[in-house]
Amino acid sequence: MPANAIADLSSGVALDDLPDGRMLAGKVGGDEVLLIRRGESFFAIGAACTHYHGPLVDGVLAGETIRCPLHHACFDLRTGAPLHAPALDPVPCWRVERLGGMVFVREKLMQDAGSVSAAGAAGAAGAAGADPAAAARRTAGGAGRGAGPGSVVIVGGGAAGLAAALTLRREGYANALSMISADDSAPYDRPNLSKDYLAGSAPEEWMPLRAPEFYADHGIELLLGTRVESLDAGARRVTLADGRRMPFDTLLLATGAEPIRLDIAGAAPGQVCYLRSFSDGRALLARTAGARRVLVLGASFIGLEVAAALRARGIEVDVVGLERVPMQRVLGAELGGFVRDLHASHGVTFHLGSSIAEVRERRVTLTDGTVLQTDCIVAGVGVRANVDLAQAAGLALERGVLVDPFLRTSAPGVFAAGDIARWPDALSGELIRAEHWVLAERQGQTAARNMLGLGERFAAPPFFWSQHYDVAINVVGHAESWDGIDIEGSLAARDCVLRYRRTGRTLAVATIGRDRDSLQAELAMESARSTEGPMR
Repeated sequence: MPANAIADLSSGVALDDLPDGRMLAGKVGGDEVLLIRRGESFFAIGAACTHYHGPLVDGVLAGETIRCPLHHACFDLRTGAPLHAPALDPVPCWRVERLGGMVFVREKLMQDAGSVSAAGAAGAAGAAGADPAAAARRTAGGAGRGAGPGSVVIVGGGAAGLAAALTLRREGYANALSMISADDSAPYDRPNLSKDYLAGSAPEEWMPLRAPEFYADHGIELLLGTRVESLDAGARRVTLADGRRMPFDTLLLATGAEPIRLDIAGAAPGQVCYLRSFSDGRALLARTAGARRVLVLGASFIGLEVAAALRARGIEVDVVGLERVPMQRVLGAELGGFVRDLHASHGVTFHLGSSIAEVRERRVTLTDGTVLQTDCIVAGVGVRANVDLAQAAGLALERGVLVDPFLRTSAPGVFAAGDIARWPDALSGELIRAEHWVLAERQGQTAARNMLGLGERFAAPPFFWSQHYDVAINVVGHAESWDGIDIEGSLAARDCVLRYRRTGRTLAVATIGRDRDSLQAELAMESARSTEGPMR
């Protein structure tokens, strides 16, 4: 077979060509399939991640799971089930048959994305050499989780809320499930708002994470544009702004965060735009449709992603920020300087160490006296965690809603996840809170499993990615401070690993062009964070 030929996996692969730990990409009919060997077991799954279609062959195997190189989604090789966000849908599986010294990939297996037990039965049948007893335990485990609390209420329709709802249904929970969201849009791909959507390359129909009918089809009561006025944790009920009362047996608080809004002298109402919600994104897209020049206030991740998206549309951009080096507090001077130079090379003009003094129509005066003309101002200067509801309910707070390793708050039956949750991090030994999309989803998944009594400690390290033109920066871990940064490779070549260390420990790892290194760092941090023990 020529070196660049695509293997027909249905025609068979010699065992000698598939050593332990090998992944072989090929086709079965018209489908792209990945054949994997783990010991004496063989698996065949879809070749692309169901999140952003990352090539799984470039990912990392860990036990009987595979991780996507792009954004660290994790899938079960036996079932195809999505174990860790950001992927929320399974990859397909095929039946594998071993005959003598050959392995053949047969027919595609039926899967039910909403049922762990159904996916488990299909995946178990698809693994040649699988342990039938283990497969039966997995299948029975999924089917046996349907009891749980009598009713679950999720307050929040973002990353954590949707991930929790999907996980509850996937784990077999069949009782009443309600999701209350102050947003007027059903859950959508929020990270894309400042990336492809604002750049004009992601159409609006790509943004919803589920079709409108999905929620009713899966028994999820979705209340949009609805605010929870109060939470009575003792009586186990929430009161909505319209006066309705909703009882619950278990509740997840996932109220997220809101942009810090500024009072800028002279700015007309609506002249300063923010980007947090889908409606914000639509408004900003419309506002900048005919713009020639936009001022971005804040050299943050969101601010600079907005700058990159606007430059992709040919709009001139000025970035104004108080810091001398963008994101120095989060990334350090070296990587922050690289990001600044990258944007400058794409035509962004920086005004650092400054802020806005006043606005007069399209004329903006900075605190250093610089005068700029702009058609629109976009502010990205940080967010504030929405903890008001938790505070009024008397939950324990400390720079966020305090939770234990199982994401339980101080009130029985009440969990918290996402931007508001402050949890004990086993690696650093500190309480931490982080505002990352993937982290929020993974906390929602863990909280859902613990609502069903599965006793899962939250051990996932924070992870986020940031896209700037053709450069993706992946960051694993959490380091609020460090005493040294080790750099391997070259920032200039866009091929590097940065390790943020304190007292000899690596607390965070940033990578550019080193996806496998990022995945390996995540695995190492998970191992360091994991603590065995029952949920008590």
